[in-house]
Order: sequence, then structure tokens, then C-alpha cells
Amino acid sequence: MICSILDIFKIGIGPSSSHTMGPMIAAKMFADELARRELLTPTASITAEFFGSLGLTGRGHQTHRAAMLGLSGEKPASALPEKCETLLDTVRQTGRLKILGRHEIPFDSDLHLHFYQRRSLPLHANGLRFTAIARDGAILLAKDFYSIGGGFVVSADDWSPYDAETQSVAVPLTFDSAQMLLARCRETGFSIADVVLHNETIWRSDAETRSALRTIWTTMESCIRRGLTTEGELPGQLRITRRAAVLYRALDPTGHHSNSLERLSAYAIAVNEENAAGHQVVTAPTNGAAGIIPAVLAHYSWHHPHSTEDGVVTFLATAGAIGTLYKRNASISGAEMGCQGEVGVACSMAAAGLAAALGATNEQIENAAEIGMEHNLGLTCDPVGGLVQIPCIERNAMGAVKAVNAAQLALRGNGRHHVTLDQVIATMRQTGLDMASKYKETSLGGLAVNVPSC
Repeated sequence: MICSILDIFKIGIGPSSSHTMGPMIAAKMFADELARRELLTPTASITAEFFGSLGLTGRGHQTHRAAMLGLSGEKPASALPEKCETLLDTVRQTGRLKILGRHEIPFDSDLHLHFYQRRSLPLHANGLRFTAIARDGAILLAKDFYSIGGGFVVSADDWSPYDAETQSVAVPLTFDSAQMLLARCRETGFSIADVVLHNETIWRSDAETRSALRTIWTTMESCIRRGLTTEGELPGQLRITRRAAVLYRALDPTGHHSNSLERLSAYAIAVNEENAAGHQVVTAPTNGAAGIIPAVLAHYSWHHPHSTEDGVVTFLATAGAIGTLYKRNASISGAEMGCQGEVGVACSMAAAGLAAALGATNEQIENAAEIGMEHNLGLTCDPVGGLVQIPCIERNAMGAVKAVNAAQLALRGNGRHHVTLDQVIATMRQTGLDMASKYKETSLGGLAVNVPSC
């Protein structure tokens, strides 16, 4: 097991986990290291450089704003939009930035932030570099970081795509494949959720994990409700009008079954409109795909006649297990895998979570996860204008519908199937490696070049 499920589900801000949350985290890591090395006072200026996908679509994903916030000491989980806007306005108006809120330096975004559209760092498509410079021009500290998806960040000094934030540790019931996970279930008589919750006890008590997962769901619920009641225009040059509130009002207030797909779509769109607005969301497993799991979990929690609080925990624990398998054996980065690595993975996770909450066997859960990804293979990431809006918002609605359908198909079967989850994860990874880079969060191909952005 590579990481805790609470590293898969993280509270943060939109519009992107890899292009907004990751750079904010990296910037704060750099600022913290300056402080540890007692280099804050000698620092006269800091430059931030963005490479690969970050260089190509970073402005639309608010990467520059995230870097300034991180250098100022802000963290995604606690970054309140109003406070962030005030801080950024101060930097723009005064031309000065306080590192960690303590050491003030001159800061001009045109001079100190650089987006390279034809240069990449060697280890990952999302590379960034921070450099602290003394008054005499000497380099005090320079560090490269990689934002590898889902808000995970790795320093180039200790590169491993599997060691971001939480080091790989020995857990009681280790697994690194779906086959091994099912074997652990057979050995113990546990469900997939039981295996995950048992392993989480190396980080915290069972009660604390369950409480944290309930907080994750509460945050998701709040995000849906905000999105369903907020109207207006999303930020950016596309001038997209929010639709979730209108879609939701058009539903039959009695909650008739015929509205179930429309309701599901409205929930997913609500979350992703909040994400596009830069508001608080939960990475699930990324921000670009943040609407799928909340929508499907709301479908279960709000509308299933036998839903329970334990069912919500089971859903999230199971979905988290599937997410760790994709992170371990492929990637959850759109810049590396295309959107199959984001919406596809979220669909697979949601399908497994819903099947588990509805009482599926472990084999049926694995089948649901496999179906959820199999029909997202090859999905490209081609955001118009570099914004997480078209096709991202609607794509979450489609992913949520597919997830529910995948769970229903698996529940109607006996768990036996020809394509395994491990095989579909391997196929997803190979497809991502073969995919042309212009279809991997660069806005150089697909809809991004065929749809005018202004």
C-alpha cells in the first residue's frame, strides 16, 4: 500500500490539483526549506519557473497565483478564497511579497514567474523550479519539484513517483495489485473496506479514520450544495455560465426515479463549477475529476432507501483502495495519462465504492472498478483555453453516470469476468504512454485547438 486514503482524498482549492494545489504545496516546501536553512533574511528575490504541462496551461489553471500563495505560507486545505484574494491584491498593488508572512521581498509576476512552453524537466510532465537569490546575485537555493497529480508533490532530490507526501510504509495487509488485494480479503475474510481501514491504523486510530472520512463527505456535500445554489459566470476568457443550479431547479421536486441521471449530472456539474471557480473541493483523486465521487456518493447517501453512515465510510474506503492501485501501478496525472488518468480513475473508484456500499462481494467490487475504467480508456485531456471548464465539467457528469452503470452491471453479475482490474490498469498506463503529448493537458490538441477560446 503506497499511501493513506486520506492522501488520496484531500481538501483543497480549485481549479486543479496538479496545476494549482501541487505548485502551492511545492512553493511552501521551498519557503519552509529557506527558513530551515536560515536563508530567509539573505533572500532578495525568488523566481518560479514552470515547465511542460505547467508551462503550457499553468496560467489558465492559476498556477502563478498558487505559487505566490505557497511562498506566502498558504496551504490548500486552509486557503480561504477571500483571504487569498486579499493577499494576492496586496502583492499586485505593492509589488512586494512576504515569504511565509515574515520576510518581505520585491515581487513582480512578469519578472519573477516564467512559463516555458517548449521546455520540460526530465522526470515528469509537471515540473517547476524555485530559485532564491541574494542581493549580490548569488544563488542561495534552487530546487526542482514535480507535481505528479492529485496534489502529490515530489522533490527532484528524492524522486520517486510513489513517495509523494507519505512514504511507502509497511502495513499489516500489504497489497500492490487488485489480485493481491482480493487475496488479502480471502485470507482474512475481510471486505476491501475492512482491509483498508485495518491498514489505516498504522497512521491513526480506526475512530479517527472514520471521523476523517465523514469530514471528507461533509466537505463534498457542502461543495455540491454550494454549486447547486450558485449562479453567474465562471472566471476566465470562455465566460462560461454556471448551469448546475438551473439544472437542479428543473428536476421533479418529488425526486421521481426518472430524474436520477439528471440529478446525478447536476451534482457532478455543481462540484466542478465550484472547482473551476477556485473554491474548496476534495481531490477525488484529482480536482479535474472532483465531481464524480461526490455525485455518486450523494446518489447513494441522499437517495438510496437503505443508505447508512457506515455505508458512506465503506464507499470512501473502497474507492480509496482502488485509487491507490492506480497511483501505484499507473498514474492519476492528466499530464501523464490524459483524462483517463483523472476522470477514468474517478469513475473506476466511484463504481467500486457504490458497489461496496450496496453490499457487493469483493469480486463484484473489483469488476465494477474494471468496468468503470475499461470504457474510459484513451480519454484525452484537452482543456479549451487551458481552463478546467470545457470539456472537464460535463465530462464529470458523464463519468458519474458511467460509474453508477458500472456498479449496477457488476452487481448483476457473479464477480467472474474476462478482463481483470490489474489488466485494465496496465492497459491504461500503456495507453497513456503511447498517447501523443498534445492530448495530455497541454491544450495543444483535440478540443483545445478546434474550439475557439475567446
